[in-house]
Amino acid sequence: MKIAGNEGYEAAAKRGEASLFPGTTRITVGMATCGIASGAKPVYEALVAAIAKTGLDAVVTRTGCVGFCQQEPLVDVLLPGTCKVTYGHMTAARAHELVAALADGTGLQREGAIYRTARRAGEPAPAGLDTVPLFGQHPFFKSQMRVVLENCGLISPESIDEYIACGGYAAWRKTLAGMTPEDVIAAVTRSGLRGRGGAGFPTGKKWNICRGSPGDEKYVICNADEGDPGAFMDRSVMEGNPHAVLEGMLIGAYAIGASKGIAYVRAEYPMAIAHLTTAIRQAREQGFLGDDILGSGFSFDLEIFTGAGAFVCGEETALIASLQGEIGNPRPRPPYPASAGFKGKPTNINNVETWANVPIIIQRGADEFAGIGTEKSKGTKVFSLVGKVRCTGLVEVPMGMPLRQIVYDIGGGPTRGRTFKAVQTGGPSGGCIPESLIDLPVDFDALVQAGGMMGSGGLIVMDDHTCMVDVARYFTDFLVGESCGKCTPCREGLRHMLDILTAICAGRGTEADLATLERLAQGVKHGSLCALGGTAPNPVLSTLKHFRHEYEAHILQKKCPAGVCKAITRFVVVDALCKGCGKCATECPVGAIGGQPKAVHVLDQTRCTVCGVCYGLCPFNAIQIDMQGVNSGHANAHDG
Repeated sequence: MKIAGNEGYEAAAKRGEASLFPGTTRITVGMATCGIASGAKPVYEALVAAIAKTGLDAVVTRTGCVGFCQQEPLVDVLLPGTCKVTYGHMTAARAHELVAALADGTGLQREGAIYRTARRAGEPAPAGLDTVPLFGQHPFFKSQMRVVLENCGLISPESIDEYIACGGYAAWRKTLAGMTPEDVIAAVTRSGLRGRGGAGFPTGKKWNICRGSPGDEKYVICNADEGDPGAFMDRSVMEGNPHAVLEGMLIGAYAIGASKGIAYVRAEYPMAIAHLTTAIRQAREQGFLGDDILGSGFSFDLEIFTGAGAFVCGEETALIASLQGEIGNPRPRPPYPASAGFKGKPTNINNVETWANVPIIIQRGADEFAGIGTEKSKGTKVFSLVGKVRCTGLVEVPMGMPLRQIVYDIGGGPTRGRTFKAVQTGGPSGGCIPESLIDLPVDFDALVQAGGMMGSGGLIVMDDHTCMVDVARYFTDFLVGESCGKCTPCREGLRHMLDILTAICAGRGTEADLATLERLAQGVKHGSLCALGGTAPNPVLSTLKHFRHEYEAHILQKKCPAGVCKAITRFVVVDALCKGCGKCATECPVGAIGGQPKAVHVLDQTRCTVCGVCYGLCPFNAIQIDMQGVNSGHANAHDG
């Protein structure tokens, strides 16, 4: 089919290319939520002011999350004919210095730059996934394969022209020009794409079921109700490249036969909502959205719905109930949304990352996409890498990469003086994978077999100062508060589990509690109505399996080996190890530690609040946990 709009598309591509490669110095500031929270706004303003003052021939632009959130604010500098140079921990003062250095030609040699490879000015977008530039030089980027995140941190999220210049909407035009709905579904099926929202259901199969469901009115929904603690993958994609999500939804709607779409975004994501709103307006103005799109006869429109932040609304049927103005409670299935969803009509729901993968599959080929990953988990996966690790941020890696490579090669391993203990995968209802399984390949099936889950992509790294009993208590407490309360196993079972975990952390636990915990966990897992209850016991079950000795220490010894549970923790100074450096005394918030320089320090137990600050920062490991007199005779624990 011949589609309209070629001239407009080509003109937009030229405008976008001129914006991305202006023929002069281009300075880009990462201004996603992470960047702004770290001070990117005054940095941006300082750059603009410094350029005006020096007369430097340069432009300053905004972009989304570059990925290395720990280094925010991040600033990219691109001189014509050169590769980009990224500067981390930028400040307003350093911004003025940088512009001055650029004006005299020394800017790219300044200390503190994080070098990376990138497309040179004027070079075309990469033709295939295997040629997507790796953000080399810095270890954080070196092992990544940026596919979904390829344009995040490069383009302005508020510019459809720049998205088009990088190949945006080419897949949508290709779909309308020469593919039937069946062709699209076959390509997505052949690619092996599985839903990135947690369950990993085959996307092509899901689309095919919805397309085959009878009904003249069908819906597609983007589930952007990302609620996992420590997770920000979907937010960052919407903030940095909203058009990719919109293009994926357009292709999916065409394949399924839907004329209406909804993006369900939690209200806590104001920037994502703003950028997605702008993208919808621009797509409509460009002719990619609305009635008779590009003269194809296909019509589709999209609206945004803001959710109130209920974690349970990440579940499909609860999300639909919320959309319909009802309490966000899940319902029994079948019927599944694919046959009876929003307003009782066939409805297909995928999450942000799933939709963003679709244009890549259509434009670059299903076989090329399927060539990445493992046998049953294809493509790449975006993770938020957080916790007790040196380098935190947004990462994208091929499916099947070992956890060790993510934690150590990309994340840099635990912070100085600490050892790796576990990583929590899959959010609050995921499992804790211990150090003994750190070579586990990260894919849907391997994680489940190890007692975890992929979830939406949260990775929380934990070190030897993490109490695994407290971790289970924390996530269970979160899930108690987020349970909708509709079914008894989840509502009552989780609360009883929390009571037991709280008692154990306070030193009131008994040996019988462990058996009770396991029985309750299995009851909640198998008796709950929806996936929230079905997976909620995972933190407890996985920590009982891999870290049972920590539970036993809390119960039998009335001690917390990690020094986290205050009621049963007592810190002491080990005389033989203390060098009198004074760091503990300087940083103690209540002044409980004292001593002369280069002399053994004393910890006053009557003033100590067991905050653990001294325990975490002592460079000589002289602050230790008193495990029932283990350090007797070698430590001082003065009572004043």
